[in-house]
Amino acid sequence: MTKIALNEHFTFGKLLRFTLPTIIMMVFTSIYSVVDGFFVSNFAGKTPFAAVNLIMPVIMAVAALGFMIGAGGTALVSKVMGEGDREKANRYFSMLVIVRSEERRVGK
Repeated sequence: MTKIALNEHFTFGKLLRFTLPTIIMMVFTSIYSVVDGFFVSNFAGKTPFAAVNLIMPVIMAVAALGFMIGAGGTALVSKVMGEGDREKANRYFSMLVIVRSEERRVGK
């Protein structure tokens, strides 16, 4: 596997290697909402489908917050671990778990 150093020339292929996991995650999230709508509309009817369409933006907003905390948090923890400060990385990780748990508790 080739390592990518950010100080060398950045090509489209290298950019794609960095962004591909996030792109795949968003595609599967979008497919989830389409499939959910398909099954609800075909098997439950018009009124439940309307309810799903009303609540789906809220669900996506909560998911976006989770994706943001997850992706940004892991980047921060990885950076600090790469700098060799394992204690600080453990504190950051613990903070992320607590924030995510509180977000989940408030969302219920």
